[in-house]
Amino acid sequence: MLGAIAGDIIGSFYERAPIKTKMFPLFSYRSTFTDDTVLTVATAYAINNEIGYAEAYKQFARKYPDAGYGGSFLKWAMGSSDEPYNSWGNGAAMRVSPIGFMFNDIDEVLAEAKKSAEVTHDHPEGIKGAQAVALAIVLARNGESKEFIKQLITEQFGYDFTRTLDEIRPAYSFEVSAQKSVPEAIICFLESTNFEDAIRNAVSLGGDADTMACIAGGIAEAFYGGVPDKIAASAKELLPAEFIDILVLTPVKHSRT
Repeated sequence: MLGAIAGDIIGSFYERAPIKTKMFPLFSYRSTFTDDTVLTVATAYAINNEIGYAEAYKQFARKYPDAGYGGSFLKWAMGSSDEPYNSWGNGAAMRVSPIGFMFNDIDEVLAEAKKSAEVTHDHPEGIKGAQAVALAIVLARNGESKEFIKQLITEQFGYDFTRTLDEIRPAYSFEVSAQKSVPEAIICFLESTNFEDAIRNAVSLGGDADTMACIAGGIAEAFYGGVPDKIAASAKELLPAEFIDILVLTPVKHSRT
């Protein structure tokens, strides 16, 4: 879960100033957490406290209203209706990482990811994006190989993992649809050599950098056995105490060292 948050914070500056290189400072005075972090924490909070996802997302969005939410989500979060708005965006995928860490059975992970997504993103592509990310995390956490992760997600969701980052990067731009950002974020993890490299891959695509790095970071944390101490410390310095407390209370298990 901290891997997703660190990815969001690192990518936050480069969402506004997109780049096409892996050579960049990870943190700057303008680094900050965004809606990706707020809603990731809200997902963990909902599970820890056994409350509905819609309730948790609205509660946290209202407490942190200036985190950069999409217009449709913000209208939903501040409104009185709990009805979803059929989004096919990557918002459900960006907030789903706690489910991959807190549930072990694959069928349960897929069901819970769907449950968390459909309170807002009830379009099939929005749900699929969340399920694919959660599945990648639980598989990585349980020690499966990258090849197996790639194969199973391809079989389950039909994503195209035949492209390389070098092929994707030149023409890639800001993209919020799950179908055009989740596969690319997963490829950023698949091509990585370590946690930091996964984050650099995601930012280097020059797209929705905070969300891409959030997704790749959550999977990389699970696969590589955590977040490097220096990156973890820098990310935590930028988080409210409330978020740190929820991180501490969230059970995260790793099978790799």
